[in-house]
Amino acid sequence: MSSKYGVDRRQWVRSAVAGSMVLPALVERMMAQSGDPLAPKESHFPAKAKNVIFLFMTGGVSHVDTWDPKPELIAGHGKEIKADHPEIKDRPGYERIFLKKPQWEFRKHGQCGTEVSSLFPHMATCVDDIALIRSMHTSHSNHYNATLGMHTGSFAQSRPSMGAWVTYGLGTLNRNLPGFVVIAPRQTYAGTQVYASDFLPGAYQGTLVVPGSEPIANIAPRLPQDRQSMELDFLEESNREHLKSRQGDGLLESRMQSFRTAFGMQMEVPDAFDFRDETQATLESYGLQRNTTNGFAWQCLAARRLIERGVRFVELIDTGSSGNWDAHGDMMTHEPLAKNVDQPIAALLKDLKGRGMLEDTLVVWTTEFGRTPFNNTADAKGREHHPWAFSSWLAGAGVKGGLVHGATDEIGLRAEDKPVHVRDFHATILHLMGFDHERLTFTHGGLDHRLTGVEQARVVREILA
Repeated sequence: MSSKYGVDRRQWVRSAVAGSMVLPALVERMMAQSGDPLAPKESHFPAKAKNVIFLFMTGGVSHVDTWDPKPELIAGHGKEIKADHPEIKDRPGYERIFLKKPQWEFRKHGQCGTEVSSLFPHMATCVDDIALIRSMHTSHSNHYNATLGMHTGSFAQSRPSMGAWVTYGLGTLNRNLPGFVVIAPRQTYAGTQVYASDFLPGAYQGTLVVPGSEPIANIAPRLPQDRQSMELDFLEESNREHLKSRQGDGLLESRMQSFRTAFGMQMEVPDAFDFRDETQATLESYGLQRNTTNGFAWQCLAARRLIERGVRFVELIDTGSSGNWDAHGDMMTHEPLAKNVDQPIAALLKDLKGRGMLEDTLVVWTTEFGRTPFNNTADAKGREHHPWAFSSWLAGAGVKGGLVHGATDEIGLRAEDKPVHVRDFHATILHLMGFDHERLTFTHGGLDHRLTGVEQARVVREILA
C-alpha cells in the first residue's frame, strides 16, 4: 500500500481514523506499528472515561459563597477570631481578623438535596450527576504556584501538564486533531506551562485555541491538498534521512509529527468549530447566539464537538472579559463571572448526557484555591487567597452523582473531614482514565517521574460509581 507520492500506509491509517470514532483493533495495531507517538494505547485497566473536559475557573473561586454553605459563618459575621496560624498572623495587616458571611443564599437542589448558592442556579439543577468535593486543599497560596500545581502536580517548577500525561498514556482517537486542546481567550497564571509537555515528547503538549473568527491561526490551506500531500511526503522523507544520524532526537521527532498533525487539522479543524449544523435549541441551551465565535458558552459547545471527534483532553480556562475570580476588593465581582459560566456548564452536562456521551466523558470543575472566610476588617468587601480549603467537582464517566464528599470546619477555614489534596484529585482523574497513577511514569534525568510526584497520593474511591 505504498507509492512514491500516492497513499502510503500512514496516510491510509490517518484517513481511516478520521472517519471512525471507534477504532477497529486492526487500525489500532497498524498505528502502533507505525511508530506514531499519538497512536491509541491501552490503559492499565479498563477505563470508565475515554475523554476529559477540564473546566478551570482561574483566580480562586470562593467555596463559602458557592458550593460550601456555612450557617456558622453567617451567624458569626463580623466576629473577631484568633489569627493563630503563622500564614495569617505573620501577614502584614492581619494582626486582627473578622469573619465575613457569604452574600448569596444556599438552597437544596435535586433528589440528593445538595446545597448550592444562588450564584449557580443552572449548575444547581445538575447536582444529581455531580460528585462534589468540599474538602479540597492545596500546597500554595500564590496564583502562579497553585495554578501550576493544579495542572502539573508541581508547585515550584515546570512539569508535564495533566492533559499531556493523559495523552501520553492513551494516545488519540483522531490523528487529524490534537489529542489535547486548551480553549482560552488569554493565558492564565503560569502561562503556557499549564498545558506544556515539559520533558514528555512535544507531541503531547496542548494546542491552544483562542475563541474568535479564527480559533487556530493559519489553518486554511494555501495549496491544493494533493500538492500539499506531495510536499509533506517529500519533507518527511528528507527528515527521516536527517534523523538517521540523530537517533533519539525527541525535538526533531516532535517537529516531524507536528507537520503531519497540521496537515490533518486543515481538514478537520474548520468543521469542528463550525456551529452552523447546531440546532437553535442547542445554541439557546448554552446561551449562545448564532454566529457568535467567543465567550464561555462558545468554549463549552466547542468542547463537546471536539470530544465527539475524538480529542482526548479538552481544557476550558475562564479568562474572559469579566476578569477572573480573584476577589480581593469586592466579592460582588463573583456575580458576573458566575453568570458567564453557569448556564453554559450546565448545558454542557445536559447536552453530553442527552447524547449518551456523559457515560464515557469525565467532566471536571475546579479552581486553584478557595477564598478566606475572614478578612482584616469587619466591613471588608473582598476575600483573600485560601489554600487550606476549596471545592471542586466531577461528573460523568465512573463518578457517583448526587454525592458530597468531605467537609470543611464550621466556618470553612480548613478541610477537616476526608481531606483531598490536589495529588489525590489527580490520582482519581487518572484512575477514571484507567491508570494507576504510580505506574504512569516517564524516565527523565535518570528518574521515573509521574503526575502525582513522589509524595503519597490516594484515589478518592468514595466518589466512584
